[in-house]
Formats: sequence, structure tokens, C-alpha cells
Amino acid sequence: MVSRSISYQEELIESLKDPLEAAPYIEACLEEGNSEVLKLALNDVVEARHKMNEPSEEVAALVQKFSELLSEKKGAEIYCLSALLDALGFRLTVTVKERNSSNPKS
Repeated sequence: MVSRSISYQEELIESLKDPLEAAPYIEACLEEGNSEVLKLALNDVVEARHKMNEPSEEVAALVQKFSELLSEKKGAEIYCLSALLDALGFRLTVTVKERNSSNPKS
């Protein structure tokens, strides 16, 4: 029997289907302070959601817009906010949104 190895990217995407895995992944990439890393992380999460048939056209449009903003300004606003919060003794976090029983995708 031939064993098929799974690539790192495939394994990553599979793990990111779980919101409890995706949230700290995004948070860690945000903490890197590199807009390209953040953009790649968000694209990975969107790809994982896509494989679960979850992203909407709205999400796709928002991802595109956010990617453009990161490309134009290298994430200056979000990293400035992060630095300000850090100076004040706070930090940005990414948490899983509680699901509403009447709307399973919220």
C-alpha cells in the first residue's frame, strides 16, 4: 500500500477549518507585525472556509478590499492601533464569535 503524504499547506488548511484553530493562527500572524504574513493567514482561513462551503460573496469582497488596503499601506493603521493598545497595556485579540441558534453562520 502506498502511503500518501499530506503537504504542510494541506494540513494547515484542514486544521483552519476549526475556528478554535483559526483564531489563534490569525492572532499570531497579526502579532508578527508584517502585512504580508497577515494577508497570507487570512487567505489561508478563507481557503479553509471555502472548502467547508462557508464564505459568502460579502466575505470575498471584504477579503479583496482588506488585501488591497494591506498592499497600499502595509497595514499601517492596524499596526498603529496595535502599538497604541500595547502602549496602553492592552492587545488585540481574535476570538471565535458565538453562534446564534437562529442563524447558524453568525
